[in-house]
Amino acid sequence: MAAYFVTSTGTDIGKTFVTAALIRYMRESNQPIAALKPIVSGYDSSVAETSDPAVLLAALGRRMSADEIERIAPWRFRAPLAPDLAAAREGRRVDFVELVEFSRAAINGAKGPLFIEGVGGIMVPLDGRRTVLDWMTALDIPLLLIVGGYLGTISHTLTALDVLAQRKLTIAAIVVSESDRDAVALDDTVASIERFSNGVEVVGLPRLPAGITHHPAIARIANLL
Repeated sequence: MAAYFVTSTGTDIGKTFVTAALIRYMRESNQPIAALKPIVSGYDSSVAETSDPAVLLAALGRRMSADEIERIAPWRFRAPLAPDLAAAREGRRVDFVELVEFSRAAINGAKGPLFIEGVGGIMVPLDGRRTVLDWMTALDIPLLLIVGGYLGTISHTLTALDVLAQRKLTIAAIVVSESDRDAVALDDTVASIERFSNGVEVVGLPRLPAGITHHPAIARIANLL
């Protein structure tokens, strides 16, 4: 079954927002679908209901509980830092081999589409030697690259595309996730990135109200997967 790694050029750009929107859209066609957010930094158990894993669980139609969060996000750290630093503050570490095995087990056991959401951007350190890029390379599944619409995103996106090409990773689609802080029109950003995307489809996704599933951009992204 198809599995996709959801990655980004940085943090707080829209990985969870896009993943949740796709989950809700696919569920409407009664597809069995699953999602993981294996590593979470900035996790506060006292407000777990607002965390990224909780957003994914809600989109999946699953009850939010400590056990459910543990199933999809086993590496959780309090500090809002890169995982290697956040783990060190707690006297812990991300076991890279265990992380890859956890991800592969989910891929092999999936009965339908599976989204594995990364943490931060593609070069975020996971331990003293490995980054999210190494994680994606080990899994070697298609990527959904989420980028922002802010000034400077084109350079960040093209840098990411160059690095991913060096690792020979497949990009299923590039999604420009709009925010209310963007200084450049969404369509202009999409058109600029398209000129350098080497045939990879670029989809502009407007900032939508929470919970919405019926939008042409979401349908287009889903059809590219």
